[in-house]
Amino acid sequence: MAIKRKALGKGLSALIPEDLEKEDIQRIEDIDTNLICPNSNQPRKVFEQDKLEELSESIKKYGVIQPIIVRKDGDIYTIIAGERRWRACKNADIKNIPCIVRDIENKNASEIALIENIQRENLNPIDEAHAYEYIMSRYGITQEEVSNIVGKSRVYVTNIMRLTNLDDYVKNKIVTNEISAGHGRAIISLSLEKQIAMTDRIIKENLSVRDVEKLVRDNRKTGRRIVPEKDKYIAYIEEMLTDRFSSRVNIKKNKNKGKIEIEYTSNEDLNRILDIFKLED
Repeated sequence: MAIKRKALGKGLSALIPEDLEKEDIQRIEDIDTNLICPNSNQPRKVFEQDKLEELSESIKKYGVIQPIIVRKDGDIYTIIAGERRWRACKNADIKNIPCIVRDIENKNASEIALIENIQRENLNPIDEAHAYEYIMSRYGITQEEVSNIVGKSRVYVTNIMRLTNLDDYVKNKIVTNEISAGHGRAIISLSLEKQIAMTDRIIKENLSVRDVEKLVRDNRKTGRRIVPEKDKYIAYIEEMLTDRFSSRVNIKKNKNKGKIEIEYTSNEDLNRILDIFKLED
């Protein structure tokens, strides 16, 4: 009998009906850690070694308090949720780990992994952005649907996903907490070379997000061609729209008519801009 899926966006429990949870408790089984493999689509890519070691020590003393969730794939088991616990067990040379084997379709498996990690705030902003990007491209869903899955606002998801347009150097600095996601969003409209230069300046001068936003605005002003000089109102609108779309906007005016051009750097960037238009519907 098919189980009706509850609404998404309220954590892992929203995906698992209470009767199924009771069944899971009754059929927890110990599985050899060597028969378990991580999910290649696991949204979290960075595991801090010191935190893993702390968890390993805790597991040695108290055992695994919460079973991991796996899906059987032939002779092996793929992790749906709980990779950090599995890694800690491996580090502690623990041979078996309590598991709940769940027969679940791939989309739901990714949703559960995504929700568990985000709700527990285990994802850095870059991993979170790529997780959203993955689930959108893999299953052809919209940012609105992603926001429902993870229980975040549409604006939040849009802003996080903008980080995927940063240069890899800048992304790494966000992952290592040398700059913040706010710094990253502030420099997205710059060229890749200027993103790197600005990132180094942020770190060296300990600049705030406000400081960076001002520097980026000044960069746009000095970077524009001043001949012919544009109407001040049109220039203001260009700057406002550039901030809104995080992409260069050019307004060409001829008497009472004209056109607005919005630059994009890739198909993904174009879809991001289109999503912003949808947000305004």
